[in-house]
Amino acid sequence: MLFYISPKKGALGALFLCLIIWLYGMVFALFSIIHQIENSMKIKRLRPELNAGSMADIAFLLLVFFLVATTMNKDIGIQRKLPSTEKASAATISQKNILTVLVNSSDRILVNDEYLGISELKERAMGFIDNNGKAQCSYCKGSQKISSSDHPSKAVISLQNDRSTSYKTYVAVQNELTAAYNSLRNNLAVIKYSKAFVDLNKEQKREISNSYPMHISEAETMNLASN
Repeated sequence: MLFYISPKKGALGALFLCLIIWLYGMVFALFSIIHQIENSMKIKRLRPELNAGSMADIAFLLLVFFLVATTMNKDIGIQRKLPSTEKASAATISQKNILTVLVNSSDRILVNDEYLGISELKERAMGFIDNNGKAQCSYCKGSQKISSSDHPSKAVISLQNDRSTSYKTYVAVQNELTAAYNSLRNNLAVIKYSKAFVDLNKEQKREISNSYPMHISEAETMNLASN
């Protein structure tokens, strides 16, 4: 039923509308009372019905509760430069400046033809990055092996996984390699600024990060030997 309320008779129309709504409510209440009386007069009582009138309100309150109380985890990705689909010209990099990390289908880690456990990978990567083979790095604390990297800016970690490598091992290897760079940066920050890396300002973080640039090259997955 539609009502048209003119501007001149707005108050009267609103009152009339409220009256109609009140009448509808009274009629509905009257029918409800009559229905209850009829049910009470029955000799054989029927199975009680479940009053589902408030279910919508309960569902809405639950929805609001979970929206307010639920915390969403922030996904943190791994920042890596993926291999290109096109064959790029190979850069001239000395083999001693490359630390090759292979993960086979059995989740075994081979670092420069030597099997290592996941707990040994971080220290091995730190020693390679910080080696300072040509003694040109004033802040490096490495062993200066001639057969290892010349400078942190030239050190490259080449990572390659088997197609059947488990996701758990893949992430664990990525975390250990990243932790190696983070530890070196934090050590230099403490020496230079007497602060942890996370407590430095933007310019200081950029300076420390440039001292230990993260060069992790991930090659395309392939079928590696499991032994």
